[in-house]
Amino acid sequence: MTDTTAQTPGRPWRQRVDLPVVTAFGCIVILLAIGSLYSPNFLSPEYLLQQLKVGAFLGVIATGMMLVILLGQIDLSVPWTVTLGAMMASAAVSWGPMGETFAIPFGVLCGLAIGLINGIGVAYLRIPSMIITLAVNAVAQGLMVAYTGGFAPQDSASSAMKVLAAQSTFGVPHAVIVWVVVGALAVFMLTRTTFGRYVYGIGNKEVAAYLSGVPTQRVVMIAFALCGGLAAFGGVLLAGYAGKAAQSMGDAYLLPAIAAVVLGGTSILGGRGSYLGTVAGVILITLLQSILSVMQIAEFGRQIIYGVVIIAMLLLYGRSSRVNG
Repeated sequence: MTDTTAQTPGRPWRQRVDLPVVTAFGCIVILLAIGSLYSPNFLSPEYLLQQLKVGAFLGVIATGMMLVILLGQIDLSVPWTVTLGAMMASAAVSWGPMGETFAIPFGVLCGLAIGLINGIGVAYLRIPSMIITLAVNAVAQGLMVAYTGGFAPQDSASSAMKVLAAQSTFGVPHAVIVWVVVGALAVFMLTRTTFGRYVYGIGNKEVAAYLSGVPTQRVVMIAFALCGGLAAFGGVLLAGYAGKAAQSMGDAYLLPAIAAVVLGGTSILGGRGSYLGTVAGVILITLLQSILSVMQIAEFGRQIIYGVVIIAMLLLYGRSSRVNG
């Protein structure tokens, strides 16, 4: 969907420049420079590929979150959808050869089911997304705690999960390849399909989209289902990377997933954003976390710096949006 404000006469450079995306990539360059001062290996291809591998898990999860945010909605069920996907995929392995074969799709289907519940609640029952997704997150948490008895899951990841998440081909991590494929499909869907145009249209003005004949309820439901499926897929990859699922393994991905999307220039109010910006946001957050670790800053200090950087970027984006408008 074309941003009409970018075509204002007298401001031709804005037609080609997305300030939040440029800012995000500029911050990435700064972080790389800072990291190289603390560790000579920070700019080595091996280390950078490792960072992309770590960021790939967040990238897959953030892809689904972007779809929901483009609608002007939010999904707070991501933490335990990630965990549920990881646990259910790992649980399927214990069912024998057939279970191992279908472990990955089973985990993703469980996430799709969670997302479908969210989508029905938001689209058809008109429950605010923040409320329904938070409630569904609590239900998913309760179900997984009941399933494990509150203890660490004993099931291990399947060999296919480990190959996808932990192994490499010619030095390129498979997790990065998976993220590239997921991202390419997301870009195609958002820029080359009717569904993608509907998502942007609903995010801009849902009432106007509805009056124009857009099946708004169906689109919202599908977007939430995809968000749940991708969150669960991210959990499947995390389980493959670690070798097994863990309680609360998705808790660390809610804020970063939202921040990666918004820092990349996607409007939290919906209707505006590009996947390139989300990629930049994911890399930015991954590098920030890595640098804070390399600098051996205490955990409380990492949280403070992490929060301040995110707030500063959001304020900068908000200001640039008002100027562009």
